[in-house]
Amino acid sequence: MALTYSVDPGDPDAPYLSFWRERHLCTLTTLRPDGTPHLVPVGVTYDPGARLARVITNRTSAKARHVLAAGEEGAPVAVCQVDGRRWATLEGRAVVRTGPEHVEEAVRRYAERYGRMPSPNPSRVAIEITLTRAMGRA
Repeated sequence: MALTYSVDPGDPDAPYLSFWRERHLCTLTTLRPDGTPHLVPVGVTYDPGARLARVITNRTSAKARHVLAAGEEGAPVAVCQVDGRRWATLEGRAVVRTGPEHVEEAVRRYAERYGRMPSPNPSRVAIEITLTRAMGRA
């Protein structure tokens, strides 16, 4: 049986990285203004070289609004994926990116991981999470 372990988010071991390259639905947890958690299903991409995770969304979504409400320092968030007894969590500070280069990179990575190009959306933004912690059970 595999053990739960901590991972360097910038230098994950092969099983952890492999799990993040598989196609899995994930969750994103943000905090509402009252401090309660808001958990939603999302697609997530993981870029250990940049110590980033990315989520694409509409600029008016609750998740984007929660991150924006945190200000320039970003919002503490977590993304997680589960497959049976295997799971992996990435934690860090999230900011909303609206620049075309950020959104295009997030869309490209999403299409690569999930095997499909998302529908065009002129209101799309990228939530970029600068990773501070990773853990899982591979």
